[in-house]
Amino acid sequence: MGDKFTPYLIALKELGYDKDDVTKILLTHKHMDHSGEINKFPNAKVYLSKTEAEELNLDGDNIVPVEFDDGAYYNFQKSQKVVDGIYLIEAIGHTTGNSLVIAEDDGLFYMFQGDITYTDEALYANKLSVVFEDIEKARETLDNVREFVKNNPTVYLSTHTPLGHENLENKKVIDLENPPESIYP
Repeated sequence: MGDKFTPYLIALKELGYDKDDVTKILLTHKHMDHSGEINKFPNAKVYLSKTEAEELNLDGDNIVPVEFDDGAYYNFQKSQKVVDGIYLIEAIGHTTGNSLVIAEDDGLFYMFQGDITYTDEALYANKLSVVFEDIEKARETLDNVREFVKNNPTVYLSTHTPLGHENLENKKVIDLENPPESIYP
């Protein structure tokens, strides 16, 4: 796997956790690179949109199909509070049941988004992901993300970019008016 990557179950162990310690998983969407390993966590409740749960044919005591019945969360129309300070937000476009996660901590908002954008550069440039099931909803979601980021101190955590972990580690708040210089690997 190279010297930069550790298999996730080994990484969990190195951090002092066992897979059985995981009690909640918030799934942004159905694609296998995001959902393919949820069966490795038998003790976890898996929260995902009802649409995605149905499309994946997921059911069982550990599946929590979310209908986003907690109302608006800031400028997003539909949300579901999972626990205090952690919300699953409807963010349709990339898939028809796509979601994002926002965690609040110490005055910051941490936005975990699956594939609304693949890179931070796309967020700054206001460019859609290259894969979407509903282009109009994808545009609406990206517009909502950008509005939220403009109005709230947000650490943006992309899944498919090396900047995701750096943003988290450095608590880097996104400033859409001042994009950083892109440094390609």
